[in-house]
Amino acid sequence: MARQRRVLILAQIGLLNVALSCASLFAQTPSVFAPGIISGPAHDSAPAFTPDGKTVYFSRNNAAHSTILVSHLRNGAWTKPEISSFSGEWNDMEPAMSPDGSYLVFVSNRPSHPDGKPIDGFFNGKSWPEKGGNLWRVDRKGQAWHDPVRLSEEVNSSSSTFAPCVVADGSLYFMRPSPATGKFRLFRSQMKAGEFQPPELILAPFDAPYSDVDTAVSPDESFMVFGSSRPPAENMDLFIVFRKDGKWEQPVHLGKKINSPGSEAEARLSPDQQTLYFSSDRIVATSFPRSRDAAKADLQRLESWDNGLYNIWYVSISEWLEGRK
Repeated sequence: MARQRRVLILAQIGLLNVALSCASLFAQTPSVFAPGIISGPAHDSAPAFTPDGKTVYFSRNNAAHSTILVSHLRNGAWTKPEISSFSGEWNDMEPAMSPDGSYLVFVSNRPSHPDGKPIDGFFNGKSWPEKGGNLWRVDRKGQAWHDPVRLSEEVNSSSSTFAPCVVADGSLYFMRPSPATGKFRLFRSQMKAGEFQPPELILAPFDAPYSDVDTAVSPDESFMVFGSSRPPAENMDLFIVFRKDGKWEQPVHLGKKINSPGSEAEARLSPDQQTLYFSSDRIVATSFPRSRDAAKADLQRLESWDNGLYNIWYVSISEWLEGRK
């Protein structure tokens, strides 16, 4: 009996350790990024940091237009965003910084050739006039940027190519819709001898009934975070997936501490890959009854950023990565 009790106690301790481990894993709670400055009253998304983490490019848009803005970290605070030098004339969005910071890839509806028309899109079963996208590259010239250059037809064969992510060897991840379902799928194009190879589908069957979007891939391609409507997502949720022996493992839901009942997308990684940035339409909960001072604070926050549109949030994912890299 004593031996059985000892075995039972050890088993209970083991279960407790597992529970504590899981609690630790999900202990991190997302915070809004630079509220009222970078996360503002419009739809803000897709932060792309320079390697030193002191400059960020991101998208700001409404239903009519999108622009890529830039902000700098000075004296511990982010500056008021300005329109980046290569954006503003067309519908530009979703900047992605190369790991070495020497160039940036972004999405634009700008004409694919001189004197052309803005690109139309077709995805999720409907047409989007002038809301299509191709991928463009802009190279850094000192502290300035060269003129953007459209990437090759291997990458831009679809007029609805979005969500670029650049890895260490120059290969490119992005999404485009399945012709069969209109749902977005994730692709990878290998960079070889300075040219992009034909894109390959990753993670899911081409005709799957859900969408996979917005990859944030580590430069060494050992893991990535992406958005998906796949189960158990309630809406569009964030998943993490690791790569082993050149193959992607089963995606893992990032849990309800990171995912809200609303929509999460536009995943991005910090330069050290320890922090996940993403966009969410979550709002701060309000408790009633509330004091007049609380009502004023709620109103000020609503007018500044907390209005149900996408804002940029961030959370540490270091515990997810322990023992995996």
